[in-house]
Amino acid sequence: MTRSFPIALLYMVAIPSLISAQDIEGTKDHPLITRYPGATIKYFEDQKFTTYNIATGPQTGYKEIKQWVKADGRLTRIYYEITGTTTVTEIYRNYQTALNKGGFKILAEGLDDTKNVSQKIGGRTFLNTFYESNPYASGKNIRLLQGTPTSGGTAYIAATLKKPEGEVFVTVSTAQYTATEKTVLVDILEKTQMEDDLIKVDAGQMLKGIKADGKIALYGIFFDFDKADIKPESKPALDEIARLLRDNPSLNLYVVGHSDMQGTLEYNKNLSEKRARAITDELIKNYNIAASRLVPAGVGPLAPISTNGTDAGKKLNRRVELVAR
Repeated sequence: MTRSFPIALLYMVAIPSLISAQDIEGTKDHPLITRYPGATIKYFEDQKFTTYNIATGPQTGYKEIKQWVKADGRLTRIYYEITGTTTVTEIYRNYQTALNKGGFKILAEGLDDTKNVSQKIGGRTFLNTFYESNPYASGKNIRLLQGTPTSGGTAYIAATLKKPEGEVFVTVSTAQYTATEKTVLVDILEKTQMEDDLIKVDAGQMLKGIKADGKIALYGIFFDFDKADIKPESKPALDEIARLLRDNPSLNLYVVGHSDMQGTLEYNKNLSEKRARAITDELIKNYNIAASRLVPAGVGPLAPISTNGTDAGKKLNRRVELVAR
């Protein structure tokens, strides 16, 4: 007998959400997505602006997923727990059907009900790697991947919807914690633009900062996600660094990459060093700056200048510093 599942995601459909008295106070479902019946909200997060990485392919190596879509915007993260005999498969199929009916385009989907630690889309190993790129707050008792690998299945769906006011991305991950407890983490990224040109530094200001403090922080050099490729919009900042060095031939610099605390320490240190090296290579190759004047280094999240608990603080921590040597 075919079992009929209730719609879990609503788009422009006036059906009331099923709210539980056990929800964390002040939390609610996202307007686009209601919950699986019987689910309760155990964690809720609303970030006004952040970068979110949507995995669209399987894990291909140790902690490596090569296919991603990157989006910036408002992130709503809702973690649910479901008590009862509902299976991971039922939850997954419910969201899958609902997303399709809601007009979403599926970017990736996968169910691993083999009770193995799988790298395929939706597998437990895949999810661990996915959430290293989109870490959730520690100490909040999010038990999504805390069940034993043999305790039950896991699943993942990523989808997108183009709306007049902007594109929306949704990821849904579910896993069995125990035979009678299932977990669901729903992330909704509403793509928006953030005003990035808040800190403009020309060569004269750079020199002033270096003379006063021995260093200057820059925010105008941009990279693709998980890469050390400098984006074209970084050219104005690079032009000013080159002008600073040409106008001050005795000035030698450490070029130091910094990050926020999302991801592991080793990962962030390695990536920030690669990005610092990309900057020095660009200045040497395309601006004819002597290599002896530049030393790249990466410290990852070890020298924050603001809190990592807010989007604004994280943005300040993601920077490049020019340090006099």
